[in-house]
Amino acid sequence: MDSAKALRQQLFRLLSWRDAHAGFDTAVTGIPPKLRGKAPNGLPYSPWQLVEHMRITQADILEFCVDRHYEEKHWPADYWPKARAPRSQRAWSGSIAAFRRDRRALERLVMNPRVDLFARVPAGTGQTFLREIVLVADHTSYHTGQLVAVRRLLGCWPAA
Repeated sequence: MDSAKALRQQLFRLLSWRDAHAGFDTAVTGIPPKLRGKAPNGLPYSPWQLVEHMRITQADILEFCVDRHYEEKHWPADYWPKARAPRSQRAWSGSIAAFRRDRRALERLVMNPRVDLFARVPAGTGQTFLREIVLVADHTSYHTGQLVAVRRLLGCWPAA
């Protein structure tokens, strides 16, 4: 296997990594509705805020990679939900579905041989596609770990 193909396959796996720790899909499964908007004592965020933050950030990075006319959002206001709890079950499941949809789009981007992973993102200021893929994987991994910790403190981990 050539090194470019091997790199693409490794990046593809990295986007939904679950070899050394829980992945996003496991971390969001089985959170009782009554706990989705509850922040444990001493922590500033609820499961909903973490899930929605991961969705918003991943969507933003995807948009940055594919839209030449990307407009930068405002940090932190545009990246964290204001509400501690989802408005409804539909909002919760919609956020998770959107996260998965955008992850699949990033996986397709990674596996597209016409995308030079070392090329600069057209909307950027020097960032490469490779950097953005690693960034989104790292960001998701970091906040997935936080979600697991929040679930432990709320008494709903491990996932059923």
